[in-house]
Amino acid sequence: MEYYNYIKALHLIFVITWFAGLFYIPRLFIYQIEAQEKLSPEKEILNNQFKIMTKRLWYIITWPSAILATLFAVWLLVLNPAWLSQSWMHVKLGFVLLLFVYHGKCHHFFKLQQRDVFKLSSNQMRIFNEGSTLILFAVVFLVILKSAVNWIYGVVGIFVLAILLMLGIKLYKRIRTKE
Repeated sequence: MEYYNYIKALHLIFVITWFAGLFYIPRLFIYQIEAQEKLSPEKEILNNQFKIMTKRLWYIITWPSAILATLFAVWLLVLNPAWLSQSWMHVKLGFVLLLFVYHGKCHHFFKLQQRDVFKLSSNQMRIFNEGSTLILFAVVFLVILKSAVNWIYGVVGIFVLAILLMLGIKLYKRIRTKE
């Protein structure tokens, strides 16, 4: 068990880089969506550059980080299976499942935008972008508090955070529209 903390550190490092990818990829999607409003040749130049950037981020950072974070998490659970009997871990794993769903949806948008198919507006993508933030807050509070009851306060806080994020997005849109 002397190597347990090394495995935990590696898990945390890859969780952080996974979230970094999940935070940044929708931002690149937004820029690529907004590039479609530009005139030629700027539109094509930006679109091609964003395709390269998203492809590198997605396949070189985000996917490998997701896989490694998951492998190290499984390893931690094998070393400490008692966690699986704790209710907070069940809730956390539910949020991790949501994170994989979010990741899959990002992959869907990635594939579409690589083919120049844009299903969401930039404003809709900004709202979608907050999904990973909400999941991160939930998971961090669960891991730190280790309580399946106190997480309810965290979920209420997440909804308050979501409302504040939506208000922030609307405010940002108004400011951008005035410029």
